[in-house]
This record gives sequence, structure tokens and C-alpha cells, in this order.
Amino acid sequence: MFFRSSMLMTKSANPFLLNTHELPRRTGEMKEYQLDIESNARIGVPLIAVPEGDVIEVDVRLESVTEGVLLSADIYAVAIGECIRCLDPVEQVVERKIQELYRYEPTNEKGRKKRREEDDVDLDMEDELQMEGDVMNLEIPIIDAIILALPVNPLCSEECLGLCPDCGEKWEKLPEGHAHEVVDARWSGLEKLDFGN
Repeated sequence: MFFRSSMLMTKSANPFLLNTHELPRRTGEMKEYQLDIESNARIGVPLIAVPEGDVIEVDVRLESVTEGVLLSADIYAVAIGECIRCLDPVEQVVERKIQELYRYEPTNEKGRKKRREEDDVDLDMEDELQMEGDVMNLEIPIIDAIILALPVNPLCSEECLGLCPDCGEKWEKLPEGHAHEVVDARWSGLEKLDFGN
């Protein structure tokens, strides 16, 4: 059974935060959610991205495991950009699957949240995703998945011929043999001279 959750951005809330309080912490327990996350920033590469304010659809399955919560998700978004050859608009559907383990927060012997000392930083732990109480932050895995799915140099089509560098028209719309007369700049001053009688 899916739980529909609209995670629309508010000024105070991060739209990528998911509260998992409904998921029991017993190993093997599962919950599924359908999320609509309103992007709070442009997500992508310089020439193509999911625009700020667009909705990213995420179907999430959470499973309690011994070390934390296992996230499996299908991501759907639409990126907008422009063709590097002809500058026409380009639209690309992003569909990605991700799977990440969110570790439970470390606790002391009494089950209380452990305070992290500054000199107690484990670099391997820094790269791991971690639960914050019942909350998981989906921002890093979703952004990474979208960026990795996008081309650095988007094209409207593989056959795109681009633009004529002289007139800026699309090559595909220009007649065969289209060319511009090239005048050597060194001789251009002679055009102004009148050699008439």
C-alpha cells in the first residue's frame, strides 16, 4: 500500500526530508510512499537541468534492517535545457532507480544519542547517509541520480547540424551550397574607393 505524501517546499522546511515515524524499527518491516518533491533549486549541469520549482516524483520503499533503513526509490523528473549545436530547447525525461542505506544515529550504552566529539570524526562515516531521529534527508541521493542521468552536452538530435557561423540560421533550413562571400579584411578599404572617370 502506498502512502501519498506531498513534500512541497515551505520557507522553513527542506522539501527533501522524509519523516519515517510510521516505519517500525523491527528488521524486515516495510513502508511505501509516493512523494512529490518541489525542487528548491535548479538541479543539473550547466546546459540542462530540472528547473527550480518543478516537481520530482519519487516512489519510495523503506525497509528496516539491522544497521538502519534501506531506501529503494524510483525517481522521475523532466530536465530542460538547450541544444549545444543549434540552441533549440531540449527536454529530457529522467528516470532513475536508487538504493541507499541510512544508518541509525549512534547511541551510547543507555540508548541515548551519542554526542560526537570533534576529534572523533571517522572519514568513512562522513560519506555514509545517516538518519536524524525518524527523519531521512533524500537530497543527496536524488540530486546525484539526476545529475548523473543528464548529458553534459545536450543535443536536440544526434543529426543536428547546428548553425551557420556567418548568418546564424540552422544549416538544415539553408539551401545546399549555402555560403557567404568572404572578403579579406586587408582589402576591404578598397571597396570605398571610386575608380570612375
